[in-house]
Amino acid sequence: MEARRSSPSGRPARKILAVVVAVSVALLMAPAPLRAGEPTDQVRGAIDRVLEILKKKDLQAKERRTERRTLLREEISKAFDFDEMAKRSLGPTWRQRTPEERKEYVALFRQVLENSYLGKVEAYQGEKIRYVKESVEEGRIATVETLIVTGKGQEIPLNYRMMKEKSEWRVYDVVIEEISLVNNYRSQFSGILQKSSFQDLLARLREMIKNSESASGSRK
Repeated sequence: MEARRSSPSGRPARKILAVVVAVSVALLMAPAPLRAGEPTDQVRGAIDRVLEILKKKDLQAKERRTERRTLLREEISKAFDFDEMAKRSLGPTWRQRTPEERKEYVALFRQVLENSYLGKVEAYQGEKIRYVKESVEEGRIATVETLIVTGKGQEIPLNYRMMKEKSEWRVYDVVIEEISLVNNYRSQFSGILQKSSFQDLLARLREMIKNSESASGSRK
């Protein structure tokens, strides 16, 4: 299913991120699958640590919000392979970029996703999750299939695509209702690059970060 093109802050990407985060925070609220393997276990472990941070009363004060977010970023970075997500989101253009350009792009893309993730975590409203199936290919690529159950009982399919690095499984893409987060961004970025330059894409990512942090600051 081809993702609809839009600006980097387009509605499809926001929808995916909003549900991904809501689901992630809800993972521990549902029973584990009967045959959960390493990928599912590691996702659950990461979410367990995120929930522990959110539950700490001493970190809920407004003046400690920055500290809490720093701790959350550390846990998020362990669960998600942002380098791989950034590389895949740029598609063939990745090979044309210099090492310096790649480094800057990865840093900006990562910050965009982290800011979106943190914002949605703090707006969590109690969605539930059901595990459906876990599959592993060639011992290093896995998919954890889940169903989001909303407050109104609607079930939304969401899959975590994971890759094994050494002994760790990390998420490199999330697919909701057959729409890939990475493919969605790649479609958007490709549209920008067809009409403009790579530097313009970086400028747009910086603007997204600036707007996100400005909005976050106003809510402190």
